[in-house]
Formats: sequence, C-alpha cells, structure tokens
Amino acid sequence: MSAPVNGSSTNGEFSRFLKPGIYAPIPTFFLPGSEDLDLSSFEAHVTRVATAGAGPLIAGSMGEAIHLSHAERVTLIHAARKALDAAGLSHVPLIVGTGAGSTRETIELTKEAAEAGADYAIVIASGYFAGALAGNKEALKAFWTEISHKSPIPVMIYNYPGASGGIDLDSDIISELALECPNLCGVKLTCGNVGKLTRIADVVSGSDFSSKYPRKNQNAPFLVLGGFTDFITPSTYANGHGAITGLGNVAPYSIVKLFEISVASRQDSSLLPEALRLQGIIGRADFTIAKASISGTKYLLEKLYGYGGLPRKPLPPISSDAAQALWDHPHTQDLVRLERELSGKVKVQ
Repeated sequence: MSAPVNGSSTNGEFSRFLKPGIYAPIPTFFLPGSEDLDLSSFEAHVTRVATAGAGPLIAGSMGEAIHLSHAERVTLIHAARKALDAAGLSHVPLIVGTGAGSTRETIELTKEAAEAGADYAIVIASGYFAGALAGNKEALKAFWTEISHKSPIPVMIYNYPGASGGIDLDSDIISELALECPNLCGVKLTCGNVGKLTRIADVVSGSDFSSKYPRKNQNAPFLVLGGFTDFITPSTYANGHGAITGLGNVAPYSIVKLFEISVASRQDSSLLPEALRLQGIIGRADFTIAKASISGTKYLLEKLYGYGGLPRKPLPPISSDAAQALWDHPHTQDLVRLERELSGKVKVQ
C-alpha cells in the first residue's frame, strides 16, 4: 500500500486524515436480474461524491451491508480505492461499515476491511438481541471497547436505534468510550438527538481532551457527526464536526457548501443568513427524501445520474406513484435546483 497524500504510518500501514466535514454512505448498486454487484456504477458514484468534497462510507446502512457477503465487502473496498486513486483522490480516506451480529465477527470484518484498504471502520451494534443489550451499559461499552482495542484501524461508533432494534446509546456512554478508548475516532448520531451531540461535542472539544486522552492514531481525532442534514448549522455552533448523511449521495455539493459556510460563519457573522438559507432548503429535502429510504435514494440517483437500480431483496423497490411524488415534491425540486447551481449544472431534468 503506497503512502497517501498527507498520510502517516500507523501499525505498519498508512492512514489518511479523518477531518471534519460531510461524508456520504454510498449505496451498493446491483445488476438487474442477477443482483450481482454493479461495480461500474459504484465506482462512478464514489468518484462523483468524493469530487464534490464528501467522503465516501462503504457498506453502511445505505449500502445494504446486511445484504453483503464478506467477499462482496472486500470487493467494494478495492473498487472504491481504485476509483478514488484513478481520479487523483488518493488522499480521501475510506470509512467502511463492519458491524455484525457478534463481537467476534465484527472484529473479523474489521480486520478484513483494513487488509483490503479501509482507513477507518464504523460499527453498529446488532439489534438481534436488543432486549438483552439495550439497557446493559456494561455490555454495550464492552462491545466497542473490545472491537476498538483489537482493530488495526480506528473505529467509529454508529448509533442508529432504527437499525439496531432500538439500542440508543446515551451521551454518558459515548463520552466514556471516547475517554477510555484511544482507538475510537468518533460517533455518528443517526438518532437525530441534537442535545446528545452537544453534550458529547463539549466533552471532546475541550482544550485538554487531546492532551489528556490522545488518540492512538494522530490522524484520527474523535469526530462528533450527525446522521442527518437538518441540523448542520446549529451543530456547527455546538462544536459538532459535520455529518454522515444519505442525502450526500443526491446533493453532495449543496451539503458540503452548507457545512463550509456554517463553519465560516462562526468567524464572519455576515455569512450566517446564507448558511440558514441553505440549511432550510437542505433540511426540508432531508425530511422528505429520508422517508423514501434506500429505494427512494436509488430512484433519485437514477433520475439524476442514470444509475441507481433496485435494492437487494427482500427490500422492496419504491412504487412508481411514490417515486413520481418524491421527484415532484417541491422540497426535492428545490434541492435539485440548488445542487445544479452549485455543481455548475443548471438544467433540471
């Protein structure tokens, strides 16, 4: 593995900087009929998103990780790295979802991802035994503690109650993990809890956090990231670090611009009205498009870029009526216009 731009060696491997910003959980595309991996569409989309300034996350919830084999995950990591390097984006890190049913398999997946070229792992707790885990603070802490300790790459906590049987980590658990586990590099909060984000960000943004609780990998600070785009500006003012958002697949230029101008407005208050204007457009679109889930996002990608296709069964496709309503919705159209403007493509199909 060659050294990336601005990278440093850790555990005998090179890592790429994990920086605040916008990250997009990349869908996994499938060929019609066979449901085999559609790697050409996948590589094109990884490049499109990264070119816009959003970092790619592979094999997450949007990527239908639960529908992928170990070998397919490795194939996607290789394909994403190849596409980024070919596009002159060798400095862009790859975050890869490695959560599984057991701690043992999660560690196995994390090691496989690292060997395939992943820079960072993001791990969700399985919801299969949520009844036993949800109220057990010790078991939940032990899960991420062991994985981060045994992982060759930094690990991010993924808190998504909707995909983990209702398991919802509170700010105390996440803050304690941040203090106790030097190989943890952040948290994604798809619970949408702004108060939780504020409390965790206050802990890790303190002036003495980095000196008292240094990370194992100097390129991997502890980032506090939202899972939606409807509170990017407010979270920026609470020392949040951006978002990992499915909407980043549809409108990466718009969301990256929103984050950048929100950060800049902290130094130049004259920029705040524009940040709030963008936040309104993007927040409304996120609310509307998120309800259509993975199939809706894939439909919009098909409409905008000519690829998307269907999710893997048993996940159903979006109905034709719902798809048309999603495209025609004024929140969607406002976002499409904004994205066309910011990406330099002004025509709306």
